[in-house]
Amino acid sequence: MAGVSIPDLPARPDFVQFREGFGQRFVVTIDTEEEFDWGAPLDREAHSLHTVPALAKFQQFCEGFGVTPIYLLDYPVASQPAAAAALKEAVIAQRAEAGVHLHPWVNPEFDQELSHYNSFAGNLPPALEREAFVNLRNTIEANFGVAPLIYRAGRYGVGPSSAAMLAECGMAIDTSVRSNFDYSYEGGPNFRNHPVRPYWIDRPGGLMELPLTTVFWGALRGIGRGLYPRLWRVPRLRGALAKIGLMERIPLTPEGVTTAEAKRGIDMALEQRLPVLVFSFHSPSLAPGFTPYVRSDADLDRFYDWWREIFAYLAEREVAPTSVREILSSVTLA
Repeated sequence: MAGVSIPDLPARPDFVQFREGFGQRFVVTIDTEEEFDWGAPLDREAHSLHTVPALAKFQQFCEGFGVTPIYLLDYPVASQPAAAAALKEAVIAQRAEAGVHLHPWVNPEFDQELSHYNSFAGNLPPALEREAFVNLRNTIEANFGVAPLIYRAGRYGVGPSSAAMLAECGMAIDTSVRSNFDYSYEGGPNFRNHPVRPYWIDRPGGLMELPLTTVFWGALRGIGRGLYPRLWRVPRLRGALAKIGLMERIPLTPEGVTTAEAKRGIDMALEQRLPVLVFSFHSPSLAPGFTPYVRSDADLDRFYDWWREIFAYLAEREVAPTSVREILSSVTLA
């Protein structure tokens, strides 16, 4: 896998093909992490784990809809006995799945300098990135009883050595690419032009990229990738274009996206024939007061209502839930 880099735009993407009848499916991924102040400087100690018990409620909620949530666990959560108490039984019974979510600033070993640049794990020296990843992967396997197969870098921060590390360490899927987003202004990767549909990073049957789903909607959606980044200096214009139906960037998440917007995003993803729609959110949104999206009990009620409405709409559109296990077993190779 020498020379293969996830942040690099694939010149000729080798898209993943699925068996006949797989259709269009969806997954729910959760960046399962500690609570911290998103606006404050990074700190190894300034975090809490108050929302961990709320994972059990969300798991029960998803089971009621036949959805298998994918918990991408970072070290503070994966090493927390309360997290295993909430999820281990469901993970072993395959009603939930556990994956890896690396926040290097709170993940042993702590050999790297604490900095904004190093908060993107892929910016670390390869040996440090690998050491932190292996520590976390082994912690998840020990505490949750399964070997994780899927990875998402914290802050989507994959780097030039991440693909080789993941393949060598037994990962089957990376889901760090947030298509149509660019984090290069703060030292992270640029995914502005990356594919939205799953593709092989190295070779067919090797390491799969399962990008988070973000689409453009509106009359100008065809030029969204070229036009949207040019408007970063005038965010009000972005809002105006969305309001009048000309162009809107829609990530599939309950965080800052209304159900009406999400339904438009689902419609666009289905129109594009995406085989897997990837929803995501941060686990601290499962309790009031820890993210900008859920500040009160009323916000939390709306959060769950969002999922109820979206799950119903997906069912109406005949988009069934799937899982890492099913995705991998449904791949066909020419």
